[in-house]
Amino acid sequence: MRALSKDYLSGLRLHGEQGLEVHLKVAQQLGATAVRMGVGTLELAKIHQAALKTILSSSEKLLNEESTTQRAKKFFNAAQTPLVETHPTAVEAAAELDETHADLDQRTKDLAASKRQVVIKIEQRDLAEDALHTSEETCSQLLIKSRALQEELRLFSRRLIFVQEEERKRISRELHDIIAQTLTGINLQLALFKSKAVSEATNFHEKIEMTQQLIEKSVNTVHCFARDLRPAVLDDLGLIPALKSYLEDFMKDTGIRTSLTAFAGITKLSNDKRTVLYRVAQEALNNVAKHAQASHTEVKIHQHQETVYMEIHDNGSGFLVNEETLFGMQSTRLGLLGMRERVEMIGGKFRVESTPGQETTVYVEIQQLDTESQEPAKASPKST
Repeated sequence: MRALSKDYLSGLRLHGEQGLEVHLKVAQQLGATAVRMGVGTLELAKIHQAALKTILSSSEKLLNEESTTQRAKKFFNAAQTPLVETHPTAVEAAAELDETHADLDQRTKDLAASKRQVVIKIEQRDLAEDALHTSEETCSQLLIKSRALQEELRLFSRRLIFVQEEERKRISRELHDIIAQTLTGINLQLALFKSKAVSEATNFHEKIEMTQQLIEKSVNTVHCFARDLRPAVLDDLGLIPALKSYLEDFMKDTGIRTSLTAFAGITKLSNDKRTVLYRVAQEALNNVAKHAQASHTEVKIHQHQETVYMEIHDNGSGFLVNEETLFGMQSTRLGLLGMRERVEMIGGKFRVESTPGQETTVYVEIQQLDTESQEPAKASPKST
């Protein structure tokens, strides 16, 4: 009996997997064996039911195939053929077995549906876990960036306060609360006094002349400070004359040859945008004079569609460009940081290209021209 059950299980499994006609002949042989062993239809049905449950519970492949129970039914019908021919009561057993097959078929479908629901829930849970993990990583990264930006802003504020105090100290030390108009009046009085003292001693005449030179130098210093703080020509005549005047003075003071190329439409920019371009050029040229060891520098301003571009190029020694060293918390280049802050404040873009031992270029992009540009214009200070 045990051997028959084992052979029946093996034959039913093969037929369930492959569904070949040769397996039905094997089933008939098993039925004939059952007849010889005196096994009845009901006992054979129990053997079949036990084998089918074993297959359905252990085979993932068969569980997902709807034809499994149908193949099992054909296998049993073939197996019980010898018993039907021998025992007429087998017809009733076959009907009962059909009901059993129908019940097993329904259970198989229910089990498959339940399994699909479980798989869907597992996938949904995995997606939720992945989304939560991604959200946690994003929040962590944003928190780190936020803290870094806060620290950078705090450092920049401290540096800005320090620079402001140093600038105020320098102006106070240079001016000594002297007003340019007062110095000019004194100079006029000394000139009048000099004209009346021609007949007097030579030493007295030289002292007056030296005093005039000193006062003239002081007046020039006041004018330089006023120009650095806010050049009147920028408001009165516009960006191009202001840059031209500054470049001429820069060339006289440093000996570095300069050139300026700009388009006439730049004068149509709003006041804050013109101011930013002027300040960036001023600070960039100041860096060239201090660090670049350059012999020539050029400022170019041009327009493409709705964007204004400014390039400040020098042929100096260059430096290593690194975001952390230039603009990070450890940066000592407050000038570059200030330039970037000014440009980004009006929605522009700022970048620097440089290599140690080679040339340096500062790029500025400002979007949204206030009006369309006019014909190109070129203004170049004389080179020395």
